Amino acid sequence: MTSSVVLLLLLDLSVRAWASHQHFHPHSIKIPGDITLGGLFPIHARGPHGLPCGELKKEKGIHRMEAMLYALDRINGDPALLPNVTLGARILDTCSRDTYALEQSLTFVQAIIQKDTSDIRCSDGRPPLIRKPERVVAVIGASASSVSIMVANILRLFEIPQVSYASTAPELSDNNRYDFFSRVVPPDSYQAQAMLDIVKALGWNYVSTLASEGNYGESGVDAFVQISREAGGVCIAQSVKIPREPTDGEFDKIVNRLMETSNARGIIIFANEDDIKQVLEAAKRANLTGHFLFVGSDSWGAKSSPVMELEDVAEGAVTILPKRASIDRFDEYFMSRSLENNRRNIWFNEFWEDDFRCKLTRPGVEVEPDKKKCTGQEKIGHDSPYEQEGKVQFVIDAVYAVAYALHSMQQRLCGNQSDGGVCGAMDPVEGRSLLGYIRDVHFNGSAGTSVLFNENGDAPGRYDIFQFQMTNRSHPGYHVIGQWTNNLRLNVEEMQWSGGDKSLPDSICSLPCKPGERKKMVKGVPCCWHCELCDGYQYQVDQFTCEMCPADMRPVPNRTACRPTPIIKLEWKSPWALVPASLSMLGILATCTVVITFVRFNDTPIVRASGRELSYVLLTGIFLIYLITFLMIAEPGVVVCAFRRLLLGLGMAITYSAMLTKTNRIYRIFEQGKRSVTPPKFISPTSQLLITFVLVSVQVLGVFVWFAVVPPHTIVDYEELRPPNPDLARGILKCDMSDLSIICCLGYSIVLMVTCTVYAVKSRGVPETFNEAKPIGFAMYTTCIVWLAFVPIFFGTAQSTEKMFIQTATLTVSMTLSASVPLGMLYIPKLYVILFQPERNIQKRKRSFKGVVQAAQLSHKSIKLSQNGKSMFEPDRTQ
Repeated sequence: MTSSVVLLLLLDLSVRAWASHQHFHPHSIKIPGDITLGGLFPIHARGPHGLPCGELKKEKGIHRMEAMLYALDRINGDPALLPNVTLGARILDTCSRDTYALEQSLTFVQAIIQKDTSDIRCSDGRPPLIRKPERVVAVIGASASSVSIMVANILRLFEIPQVSYASTAPELSDNNRYDFFSRVVPPDSYQAQAMLDIVKALGWNYVSTLASEGNYGESGVDAFVQISREAGGVCIAQSVKIPREPTDGEFDKIVNRLMETSNARGIIIFANEDDIKQVLEAAKRANLTGHFLFVGSDSWGAKSSPVMELEDVAEGAVTILPKRASIDRFDEYFMSRSLENNRRNIWFNEFWEDDFRCKLTRPGVEVEPDKKKCTGQEKIGHDSPYEQEGKVQFVIDAVYAVAYALHSMQQRLCGNQSDGGVCGAMDPVEGRSLLGYIRDVHFNGSAGTSVLFNENGDAPGRYDIFQFQMTNRSHPGYHVIGQWTNNLRLNVEEMQWSGGDKSLPDSICSLPCKPGERKKMVKGVPCCWHCELCDGYQYQVDQFTCEMCPADMRPVPNRTACRPTPIIKLEWKSPWALVPASLSMLGILATCTVVITFVRFNDTPIVRASGRELSYVLLTGIFLIYLITFLMIAEPGVVVCAFRRLLLGLGMAITYSAMLTKTNRIYRIFEQGKRSVTPPKFISPTSQLLITFVLVSVQVLGVFVWFAVVPPHTIVDYEELRPPNPDLARGILKCDMSDLSIICCLGYSIVLMVTCTVYAVKSRGVPETFNEAKPIGFAMYTTCIVWLAFVPIFFGTAQSTEKMFIQTATLTVSMTLSASVPLGMLYIPKLYVILFQPERNIQKRKRSFKGVVQAAQLSHKSIKLSQNGKSMFEPDRTQ
């Protein structure tokens, strides 16, 4: 819509409004003066459906309007300010409604609109005498941002400056759209920043917002949301809007909706006082007293009306108000007002009745019998409670800002006029020029703080932080707990919450994660997360990341760092070491006893018949098998590891090589005896020793090749004992011998053992009076059983937490048993005869190879006959 069309419409509306105002002036105050200022105040609340105005607003309406009258009186009484110029006023009631305020504000532009009356004549032909309305040079107001926005759109068309005392919507900072608008209060963008700083200072990160529909509420919340998003650290759970015309039950629905995110206890509220009161009432009906933690904007400020009779619900509410001070002279002025000396205030009678709860008598109107009559002698502050409204200071500062601007304009434009007054250059006052003077003012306001404007017409941000407290105080109500001037100063220790609790309440989406837990963020809500434990061997790197500890480390109990994994080894005092060591010690003692006995009785028949040379070799192997137990238990080192490699298979190789040589000799002798009387080759003691040493040398050669390829050394195995519970993790100090290398080391001995067993089986039919074949056979059968049991036990402990101990004990005990079996079956009987039956250890007729051949032939025939079911003779055991 073009400006010309708008002007035409305004012209029509203004004329009709002006005509109506000629007969209806109860909603405006006219103060005559040389220069007239406009005033917009919410004298009444919004009316119910169909009515523009409702009940009287004593504080936001009457107090603020009287502050303008008080400021005009002081300015007009100050000879140094605007000398010989009287400021007048046209003050209108906005009834807290933007559309109604727009209609009322058309009064301010009537004088500017020139209506052509040349074609109008009286009945006698003379032109009519039309009273020209006063020209308003600037407007003080409005209160609500929605009203100021509506009015500013009109005033800027006619270049009338506007100075608000309470409108804080950030939208009004747009100097392109609202270029004639200024304000002595800071915009909500500052207020939103202050409120965000409060939320952060209280440790909250999850809040909801609540706004009255309209420019003030919506723009305030938008500013808070935008600033919180840019700053980070605070998330908005819900943004709820209160309808302009709420229906029945609307506030109960709002409270229920806020409870959908009950963790967001903090409620950032940009709402008018009527909506605030109804929200508190709804919370009380829902039995949510003490749950919500309100952070209110300056529309709540330090007003008593929103919390009246709802103190328990409002307790703990933190509110913000542009920094102000109570103006003592205004208190004196206001408390001195009476029905007689304040007739210029057309709403004062209504205020009087409401303040003193009485009724004034009017001609022709009878007072109801149950109503108290006003005497007119009541005293404000004495017969009724009184507390200066919070924006009084800013109303006074707004009036003074225009006055100082006019004063500067007067000095510049009328400087040569000695008697002051309004000179021709100021008649009429040019609006755009006055706007420039307003933006340039800088003076100390009524509270002693500086009043100035930036390029957008905004005042600097200075706020007092209040908290509504009820308990543990001699003076319940609003108490100053901090200040904000570009940064927050908050006395948290002076704050108290519902029931007088001093501890800070929470308003967070998720509780902080415990040490050792990482945050798993909820998508799209940066303040909400799930806590996940850094499990297993992970530790917490930062609040979002878990990483694995190095292989040689494990997490500390709270999983915030890693610590070295303890290193263990098999201790001598452990049962896994004591039992094998004890058995081995007994075996060594037994072996030494046999050796000493054999040496002592070296030339006796039994010792000689047993093959002395191979017996000493075999006993040496048995001794080494017993000895390896102590090397397997000893603390690993390079020397110990070298001897483990060497002796682990050497003792068994020596033992089974000697036994294999024995059984092979016996088998070959008797097999040869079946065919001829010629003795087989390599049956002499020297040959037997040579064969044994050749067999043993294979084992020794393999070990030395192993030494060359992989030199012996120790390792710490952290993987073997690494159970799911890291507290049980241990590093095992051991030699570099894997399970496979141990089996390989014993493999050759096992081959010798199996071969020996085969020869023992083949020699089972040889008469026992001629050899040791049968004892060797029984020893080998038993040894095979021992080693067959060893395999599942050794490899079946792979998942055990004591794997090393069990395997070491199993290996050493198995080797001890494999050494004890031939020792017990081959030498203990001989030892018994030597020591306890010496009469049997005497020289008998020496057996020739011919006798052996005859015995072999008889044995062969005996076997055949026995297979045919006949026994021809009993072998001669006396040979």
